Amino acid sequence: MKASKSPGFLIIGGFVNLGALKSGNFRAYVCGAAFGLMAIWMQRIVMGWLAWEMTDSPSFVGFVALLMFAPSIVLSPLFGVWVDRISVKRAMLIVQGINMVLCIALWALVAVGMMTPFWLALLAFLIGVMLAVNQPVRMAMTPRLVRREHVGSVVTIVAINFNIARMVGPAIGGLLIAEIGVAHTLLVQWLLFVPYLFILSRLRLRPRRESGGAREPFFTALGAGIRYVWQVAAVREAMLLAGMLALVARGTLEVLPPLADGVFGRGADGLGVLMSVTGLGAILGGFSKAVLPPQMPGRLPLLTRLAIALGLMLVAVLGVAPTWELALAVAAGMSFVTTLTAISTQTAIQLDLEDDMRGRVMSLWAVLAAGGAAVGAGGVGVLADWLGFQTSLIWCGSLSAVAVAGYLALSGLKK
Repeated sequence: MKASKSPGFLIIGGFVNLGALKSGNFRAYVCGAAFGLMAIWMQRIVMGWLAWEMTDSPSFVGFVALLMFAPSIVLSPLFGVWVDRISVKRAMLIVQGINMVLCIALWALVAVGMMTPFWLALLAFLIGVMLAVNQPVRMAMTPRLVRREHVGSVVTIVAINFNIARMVGPAIGGLLIAEIGVAHTLLVQWLLFVPYLFILSRLRLRPRRESGGAREPFFTALGAGIRYVWQVAAVREAMLLAGMLALVARGTLEVLPPLADGVFGRGADGLGVLMSVTGLGAILGGFSKAVLPPQMPGRLPLLTRLAIALGLMLVAVLGVAPTWELALAVAAGMSFVTTLTAISTQTAIQLDLEDDMRGRVMSLWAVLAAGGAAVGAGGVGVLADWLGFQTSLIWCGSLSAVAVAGYLALSGLKK
């Protein structure tokens, strides 16, 4: 195969869809986001560990995860309409600035010894509100850092960047918790926002098409986004399957402290290792998507459909894993699948989407992805207190895999 000047680079006999990196503007964003994402993943492991350390309760760990993601269920669509009406760069700077302030508050409460389950839950909720804003803002902004033909590449690279931080951040966070304590770990975490904010302030965005939607009544504009999702079959199916995988598989990946410490007795270091291997699986999932043939508009690839059923079944396999090493391998496999399918479903939605509709439509994807993870984390935590952590995974994974496999079989017969 000859090297091509089309988007992407030649590697091991196939194209890696990294054409967006030709833009210096986008490269700057990727570098800046690496700092912010590192902070976010360190924050997640610290909050999960604090919830577990203070209560020894899987349900409280799940509750904290629920509070961090549940606001997306209600607020993301509303913020999506807002994003389509304002300067998205300014919105991103405001959101990340508030995120840094919340990180400082978390650090201060731990440093002075005032952290309690109440304060942890309150901060988790406030961080969740910012996450509800951040999802549509990020998804509306990043495609405008490059030319339209590189939008599919943007989705893949942003996912790879996210998951590199997902691998490195928890490992560093777990190590820092063990070596210097929670308070100093949080100090390092919020300082990482400083270079991120500086780089965001320097970015230049491609002009957005203005169709008059910004002048529509608020709920009329929201309804237009919902109608788009419902009327476009490929988008509707991508939303449905992404939501199911988020509910069960991603929900499980948000409640890992009980597995690392409660089941296998590995402590904070073990939690860091577990979250890092899920990050490694996610990175491999991102690069696997990059080397696959370019995704065509208007359809969800067969490989993505099958991967979703596999990811759900792996949840049940995690529940029966008898050794720590096997649990690590299965968790990495779950993360591989969830990342591959998340990129594919996002790409299916983003390819034909106009800039002035991105905030509204992608906010609905965030409702299912982040909201599904929130509800799933809370549900797994409650079931774990009732049935036991491993038993709850077996039932959730098995039943959801059968349901999705049945749906895929029926949809295949109809076609």
